[in-house]
Amino acid sequence: MRSRSDPASPMNAPLDVSFFARAAKPLASYRKYWAQRFGAAPFLPMSRAEMEQLGWDSCDIVLVTGDAYVDHPSFGMAVVGRVLEAQGFRVGIIAQPDWHSAEPFRALGKPNLFWGVTAGNMDSMINRYTADRKTRSDDAYTPGDVAGKRPDRAAIVYSQRCREAFKDVPIVLGGIEGSLRRIAHYDYWSDKVRHSIVLDSKCDILLYGNAERAIVEIAHRLAAKEPVEAITDVRGTAFVRRSTPEGWIEIDSTEVDTPGRVDEHVSPYAVISEKTCDDAKAAAPQPLKFSPNPRLKLKRDTTVIRLPSYEQVKSDPVLYAHANRVLHLETNPGNARALVQAHGQRDVWLTPPPIPLTTAEMDHVFDLPYARAPHPSYGDAKIPAWEMIRFSVNIMRGCFGGCTFCSITEHEGRIIQSRSEDSIIREVEDIRDKVAGFTGVVSDLGGPTANMYRIGCRTPEIEAACRKPSCVYPGICSNLNTDHGPLVKLYRRARELKGIKKILIGSGLRYDLAVQSPEYVKELVQHHVGGYLKIAPEHTEAGPLSKMMKPGIGSYDKFKAMFDKFSKEAGKEQYLIPYFIAAHPGTSDEDMMNLALWLKRNGFRADQVQTFYPSPMATATAMYHSGRNPLRKVGRATEAVDVVKGDRRRRLHKAFLRYHDPNNWPALREALRAMGRSDLIGNGKHHLVPTYQPLTDGAYASPRRKHSTPRKGTLLTQHTGLPPRPKK
Repeated sequence: MRSRSDPASPMNAPLDVSFFARAAKPLASYRKYWAQRFGAAPFLPMSRAEMEQLGWDSCDIVLVTGDAYVDHPSFGMAVVGRVLEAQGFRVGIIAQPDWHSAEPFRALGKPNLFWGVTAGNMDSMINRYTADRKTRSDDAYTPGDVAGKRPDRAAIVYSQRCREAFKDVPIVLGGIEGSLRRIAHYDYWSDKVRHSIVLDSKCDILLYGNAERAIVEIAHRLAAKEPVEAITDVRGTAFVRRSTPEGWIEIDSTEVDTPGRVDEHVSPYAVISEKTCDDAKAAAPQPLKFSPNPRLKLKRDTTVIRLPSYEQVKSDPVLYAHANRVLHLETNPGNARALVQAHGQRDVWLTPPPIPLTTAEMDHVFDLPYARAPHPSYGDAKIPAWEMIRFSVNIMRGCFGGCTFCSITEHEGRIIQSRSEDSIIREVEDIRDKVAGFTGVVSDLGGPTANMYRIGCRTPEIEAACRKPSCVYPGICSNLNTDHGPLVKLYRRARELKGIKKILIGSGLRYDLAVQSPEYVKELVQHHVGGYLKIAPEHTEAGPLSKMMKPGIGSYDKFKAMFDKFSKEAGKEQYLIPYFIAAHPGTSDEDMMNLALWLKRNGFRADQVQTFYPSPMATATAMYHSGRNPLRKVGRATEAVDVVKGDRRRRLHKAFLRYHDPNNWPALREALRAMGRSDLIGNGKHHLVPTYQPLTDGAYASPRRKHSTPRKGTLLTQHTGLPPRPKK
């Protein structure tokens, strides 16, 4: 019998999501629409002139996006357009239209089937505003990096203009802005709870998550003259209903996760041995057997969970946190049920999450004939987002990390969907042979994370039944296959290609997972780091880390030791660049002080720091709004979370991350005195901030003596106890 360490063992076989795919129609199995005779376009048309060159008299589908049109698989609208084109539809694109009137939305004529609307690759509010609600001066998804080319809440505005342009054409809304607003949600910019975007946009149907399956099915059903209001059974969609249809069983969400009661959550399956998921490893090598849980007799495909209404969550933060918790419990495609939330007299209905793509389907999506370039109409204008990814390859989707502040899992799901090695190698070769300006350096082989390629649960049955929000928190689940072998093999094959000088890894590394495979860390460090490697411990203290669902700083220390060891063995001088978050829910002033001391002790000076940004629907945002911890059952007596609100305190937490900046020293001195830590103010190496304040470069005065004479010619580093900066 094979052991678990054997790469060929079924226990180590990468999951191809076939367990889920049995419930889904393959993307390539549809009969193609009649317009397939026109073939693939070099670029999807953005003007009537381009349509005429292709021989089109109209578009079947018109996609409206807040981004510039870059025909590359890293841009969502290009993916959707090419997938629909492969089904035989004529697809046009209206990119970054002037939204002040409906006229630009008529540029390609009336769509025969539907509008497809998205704000773009980023949420339009996060794209335009900083975490301090200040307007950004740039937009990486716009030619020339120019700000202001899309409206606030772009998905809503574009939908309204589409309706004005051709009112009887169905509107299909998608993208991350729609995904994160599919139910009533806290809106950081207005500081209130807003309706589901389904109501505010007045779209006919919303697609959330990666939407290839849903958009293809909906396109074919609309082409077959099925009314859009009749399409209510497609997974990964949201729409409005007046009442629950006959034959459905409705469950109140408080029965699923009773606020205030601490009891075991009902699992859809019961392990006959009565062992938990984390104890399953002890039962090996005997296979686990599952039977239906007698405590859950309802059919999932005809069961809907009713969340607290919009009016309730708007007025009651505890119910808001409860609704957020239940939504996140119902995100596994293997066991999730439909959700419904009342908004006045109307219900917003959410079908279960989409079935993940198989490896063959991922290859199909990424192997489509992308031009791998911006549309020619942009000329020589630089599009920063394109410049950043033009030499990179996306090898997978999804993330099972479950970080509470992150939107990746909420949008892409936690089931890893990986491309085949051959498909990835073909794309590297295409970059080498077809992309202008390629010098032999691939900037990234990654995705949402750098090192989750072909990693998943050891058995499809457990994966389909699991309801844990993370596979790696509070520790790595014993049922998670952590084998990095396929990724190491991919790295080696890719860098052996002719014409490839270097392959860098630019995606975020899950270092607590990486340390499970020293072979992978060695491969990464010795061959794929360009001097610096960015990783994200996010914090050093247990309090905020527990609210982020991130590992303790000990995991970082373990990875750093391996990084330094393998760098030294290779004779390379390489450095880790850690990222940290300020003002995250659950972070006290003392936590930030301790983080600043850790940074100084380890010689880090952060030039750019991240302040917590409450994105819609995130678990950490629910903490921010409600002051409760939805990682546990939510009730009136539920653990209160220290929420960092107000500009003054948020600036203080950011100042601790930039303890070395003289502009922050007055605020830090004041805070340290208030905290009873005046012992950290001084000019020694063990102090956090100095007693002297610079007036100019090399001129200092004591803050205690307003009229003291500046000390000329004194270097800053002599007062901070830090090593001097290198001369430019």
